[in-house]
Amino acid sequence: MTAHSSFTDAELVRACRAGEPDAWNELVERYSRYVYAIATRGFRLSDEDAEDVFQDVFTRIYTRLDALRDDSALRPWIAQLTRRRCLDAIAARREIPAEDVLGENESTDLAEVEEAFEVREALTTLSDNCQDILDRFFTRDQSYKTIGDELDLPSGTIASRIARCLGRLRETLEGRNMVDRGSRE
Repeated sequence: MTAHSSFTDAELVRACRAGEPDAWNELVERYSRYVYAIATRGFRLSDEDAEDVFQDVFTRIYTRLDALRDDSALRPWIAQLTRRRCLDAIAARREIPAEDVLGENESTDLAEVEEAFEVREALTTLSDNCQDILDRFFTRDQSYKTIGDELDLPSGTIASRIARCLGRLRETLEGRNMVDRGSRE
């Protein structure tokens, strides 16, 4: 874990602008899966095209970070850059205007990518124990018994911890949604 991993986006942007190399590494680490998911899941780009978009997006972030007006708006800015680069890639491949590319399915897929990213961000606010147990259950698809055996805990305890951790995750996500709604009103 780097010193910058606990930074907010705004703090991370400021550290990048100050020339801290670890901050730039953290920014790339934090957003690499997000950019790639938008390109592959949201726009269904090939791996090769997604790699080109990925490289272009992070080059643009690096060269244009000073143009970001609101340091806390890093994620929406990265999403916008990625969408534009994806549309350009599709338009270039199909030789059609970029504005005509985005269909209904793509916007649904983009919403799913955005939601998955929000869940991932909310997970990082949970305790290490909650992150571990939810990762084991949902990501690694381990059973209560397998988790219990590995952590030397009864299966019933695992079930109640998963429920408690999901409750905390829900509270975190609902709190973010209330803040998001408040900022839009």
